[in-house]
Amino acid sequence: MMLGLQRGTVKLEPHSPQWETAAQDIIIKLKDILENDIVDAQHIGSTAIKCTSAKPIIDIVAGVESFDRIFKYNDILSANGIIYRRQDHPNQHLYICGDLKNNIHTHYIHVVLWGGKEWTDYINMRDYLNAHKEKAIEYSNIKKYLAEKYPDDRTAYTNGKSDFITEILHSAAEWKKASEAIKKSE
Repeated sequence: MMLGLQRGTVKLEPHSPQWETAAQDIIIKLKDILENDIVDAQHIGSTAIKCTSAKPIIDIVAGVESFDRIFKYNDILSANGIIYRRQDHPNQHLYICGDLKNNIHTHYIHVVLWGGKEWTDYINMRDYLNAHKEKAIEYSNIKKYLAEKYPDDRTAYTNGKSDFITEILHSAAEWKKASEAIKKSE
């Protein structure tokens, strides 16, 4: 299993079950370090969707109650190969892992407020695409097209997916509401 890509490049790999193992390894490390200051951490992104091709970079969402409580761990996280990069979106902080001397990224850890919109969007999209194979394949095909068109332009690749992701997030939220309504009626 290949894991990692040079920053800024796009290359897709067929789904690998080993990605789940790589995700669980980093989740265990996060929970060991952060202890009670992390509410939950889950494998997300395309490497968590069974029938899609993906960039071989593991995405993890880490849900916390307070960003300030996590920042106090930055030194120990760094000593364990988990490096704070930046606030990459409002209400979200990015940590990275990999061979950073050679600009190779293997993991992205998205720290968000647990139960907030960002947390919910990540989980809903993953679950929706795993439950709707036809949409997952459609997403995978869009990504393959974009990866071929923009192998050295991660920004263009990401921007090319944005409309489809917006559509999926809407469908995923509706699907989740309907699923919860069914559970309540049972």
